Amino acid sequence: MKSNVQIIQKRRVYSESFKRQIVEDFESGKYSASQLSMLHNIPCVSIYRWIYKFSNFNEKGLRVVEMKQSSSQKVKELEKKVKELEATVGRKQIMIDFLETMIEVAKDELDIDIKKNYSTPPSQGSGKSPKK
Repeated sequence: MKSNVQIIQKRRVYSESFKRQIVEDFESGKYSASQLSMLHNIPCVSIYRWIYKFSNFNEKGLRVVEMKQSSSQKVKELEKKVKELEATVGRKQIMIDFLETMIEVAKDELDIDIKKNYSTPPSQGSGKSPKK
């Protein structure tokens, strides 16, 4: 005996406010349709459908076309930002190396162990104080 087995298709339903937010992100130029698709795991077709439906700038009968130049411009801007961040990390690493060298010099030449300074009395902690 075979049982009737139906395959349940997974279908996501998005709220209108979410759809409008996606369209707003697209129109502001923050993200392209493909970036939004990857970011939210939504098919590009759905995003374009929402753009046609909710866009403030779209008129009936007009087609939305993304320019590849704008996408390449975004990639160049992101690459520039990555280079700036790498330079910042490099400067910070140089500063860390310098400070570690200074700690070693203080330990070797001045006999001061900055990392483990045992001359400081231990903390009493946050225990109860004796009653008077």
